[in-house]
Amino acid sequence: MKGYFKSFISIFLILLLLIPSSALGIKQTSNSEPPEFRNASVHDPSIIKDPKTGTYYVYGSHIDGAKSTDLINWDRFTNGYTTPNNKVYGDLSQNLAESFKWAGENDSDSRGSFAVWAPDVFWNKHYVNEDGTKGAYMIYYSVSSTYIRSAIGIAVSKNIEGPFQYVDTIMYSGFTSNEAYDRNSNVNKHWENTNIADLIKDGVIDEVNPDWFTESGAFNNKLYTNAIDANILQGKNNKLYMTYGSWSGGTFILELDKKTGLPKYPGKDGKTEDGRMIDRYFGTKIASGYGRSAEGTYAVYDKETRYYYLYITYGGLASDGGYQMRQFRSKNPDGPYVDAKGNAAVFPESFDRGVGNFPGNDDHKDIGNKMIGNFLFKRDLGEEGTGIGTGYLSPGHNSYLIDDELDKEFIVTHTRFPQQGEMHEVRVHQTFKNKDQWPVPTPYRYAGETIEKVSEVDVTGDYKYINHGKEITGDVTESTWVKLNEDHTISGAVTGTWELYGNYKAKLTIDNEGTYDGVFIRQYDPTSQKWVMTFSAMSNEGIVVWGSHVEVSSDEKLVQAIKQELMTTFPSTVISNITLPTVATRGAQITWESSNPEAVSNEGVVTRPDPGSEDAEVNLTGTITLGDVTETLTVTVTVKAKEEGGLSAFYDFSEGLKDSSGKKADAAVTGDRLNNIGGNITFTEGKVGQAAQFDGESGLRLADGLITGNTYSVSMWLKPEQITEFTTSFFGAETSNHWISIVPKTGWGNTMVWSHNGDQWYDAVTDTTIPEGQWSHLTLTVQEGHAIFYINGVAKYTGDNFPNVFTSLDAEFGLGVNYWDTPFKGLMDEVRVYDGVAIPATEVQSLYQDPSGLTE
Repeated sequence: MKGYFKSFISIFLILLLLIPSSALGIKQTSNSEPPEFRNASVHDPSIIKDPKTGTYYVYGSHIDGAKSTDLINWDRFTNGYTTPNNKVYGDLSQNLAESFKWAGENDSDSRGSFAVWAPDVFWNKHYVNEDGTKGAYMIYYSVSSTYIRSAIGIAVSKNIEGPFQYVDTIMYSGFTSNEAYDRNSNVNKHWENTNIADLIKDGVIDEVNPDWFTESGAFNNKLYTNAIDANILQGKNNKLYMTYGSWSGGTFILELDKKTGLPKYPGKDGKTEDGRMIDRYFGTKIASGYGRSAEGTYAVYDKETRYYYLYITYGGLASDGGYQMRQFRSKNPDGPYVDAKGNAAVFPESFDRGVGNFPGNDDHKDIGNKMIGNFLFKRDLGEEGTGIGTGYLSPGHNSYLIDDELDKEFIVTHTRFPQQGEMHEVRVHQTFKNKDQWPVPTPYRYAGETIEKVSEVDVTGDYKYINHGKEITGDVTESTWVKLNEDHTISGAVTGTWELYGNYKAKLTIDNEGTYDGVFIRQYDPTSQKWVMTFSAMSNEGIVVWGSHVEVSSDEKLVQAIKQELMTTFPSTVISNITLPTVATRGAQITWESSNPEAVSNEGVVTRPDPGSEDAEVNLTGTITLGDVTETLTVTVTVKAKEEGGLSAFYDFSEGLKDSSGKKADAAVTGDRLNNIGGNITFTEGKVGQAAQFDGESGLRLADGLITGNTYSVSMWLKPEQITEFTTSFFGAETSNHWISIVPKTGWGNTMVWSHNGDQWYDAVTDTTIPEGQWSHLTLTVQEGHAIFYINGVAKYTGDNFPNVFTSLDAEFGLGVNYWDTPFKGLMDEVRVYDGVAIPATEVQSLYQDPSGLTE
């Protein structure tokens, strides 16, 4: 019987090769040349398909936006906070002045800049324009000055790209029952300074709700929300609604007047049949609350299933914040919304811990279907492609598109990426409904694929496997290995059974977990740069699992591939510990032996020879074992001897961009990012002689390798013309995920030193923000993790465990620019960088008191 079966399979496979792939339901587009992607960076992307042109647009925070004709290639069409010639709002400051009276422009946490966030654009064919015509694109935007003082406004345009003209400010939060002011703010937060006063005057609301305030008169944000993240929902019978709200008291919904786009405020308080709040002003609560992480609400009505689907993001938005998308649904626009397990979207009263936000609290982690969280389809040594693999960090604040023309559905989000810092881009994933009518996202970004019939031969084999779980965490879920066997069993990291049904439907029953239902679909894997079979499925617990197929190679081929990659992995010269891989693809084991353990141990620990000694040459021999196959290789590295610490470079700008110490190359002008070209730096009277003048659009790239260890100092004079958040003065980076930045201001830390080592943030926070239009002296000293940050000769921060960022000889350095943020505008002078020495406090004070006196 076995022999007959093998013969049958052989004949079947031969016939299979002769059958056109189109007959198997595999589209030729999925086997064509690798697609090219053009990416855009838009935070909190809200998608709209222009009904006039078919072009897709995403609008996001910070007045960013991009457009695409295929959801694959995106082009930015906005110009950020530029004013008065803002592409979206025209004269930004004047146009949105009414909203800015409450929040968002040069106020409190947005001091020195703007905070215009998370808009949603909607084509409203019923809107009556000032000229009497009907139809307009309506943008519902947010302005914000603190985590609770915000407002939502409306602007309209007949052109989807704007400019949009202000209409009204419709929702306020953070107001108080008495006169009160936030830090760095002149805004009186009394409720009479919101639109509530007019609503009472017009008889829409009788009076203020005393529950809006705490006993002290502050805003009661455990029950009431932060007025941001508006989303326009078109429901049954073309009714319009606005969902909105962030953290604090949760998410609310208000019906809108179709002709004006203005809310229909309830006017009276009440409760829904299931006991949820209806507030006279804020509307009906539909999700979250009690200060738990939950923001970026997006609701969409599906005519086929007759469900309203609600998407919310949990966690913090930074790369280590664990941002992740959750999902609920309801038969009614105002709820109740529940997840696959039946959990209510509105958090229970047991979560009440009083007023405040609780970023570290994760007691809501089991509520909501977790769509996508941190993940990495890990590329192991010896596998196809390059790099670490494909994955996301903190994907969230998504929108959702049901494209009737394409007959496809998409989830649209921004995401950060493993080992790439805070850089973020838009990603679009196709979704498919499982047997319970829950949309489930596919593993890889959309590349034009269309789901087709597949066979069991197509889907059997080895897969990289991701289980997104339910945790709210900054940790990355790395792929493991599973195999879908021909006998319909699953082996590997999990065990169970699998089934292909309905042409492309997937059913996976995992032992001790349950059953996951979804689809098999061929997608483009950017790591291997090949089209591969994938699966995506959700359990009735609201947990999503993914699989990405990997072709099997023999042990011999894999060992050779591992060896070849290892031969190119190591730097020829090292000054810090080396990572010696011990595990490669499919569990291959690697052991190491050093020819000079005093310089490099068998575990990769590097000990540099003392100053004046010769460099150490070391042979590292690795033995690779996979099954019965064993192979060795030898790589040679040179361990550089230590050098005496001292001044590494001195840019006093007395002779332009020259390094006055004569030790390093001259500085070079950049554009608005460290690695850009262009830009313009001029010179003017400085603290001593001549200073460099930065125009807010340019920076300087200093010589590489100014700092080569964990002991160093940076000293400089700054005279900012304007201070904007996150703008760097001095920046040094080993990679985009390992860096330090001396920052005149952040939203939470005044003037500070900010650093990231790939795993965690470090904030050397002070109690001072240096002033505009005045010279200030800043010095950072680091001695093997002990950091001191001085302002004008006074130690404003002292702390330990400062990240060891500079572990090579070629780290990059800049003044006024980094890889991401608004460039510095103002003057810099007397920039000194010391390598291998943390200058003492007496020398810091000398540099402050006599800027021209000390050169070494």
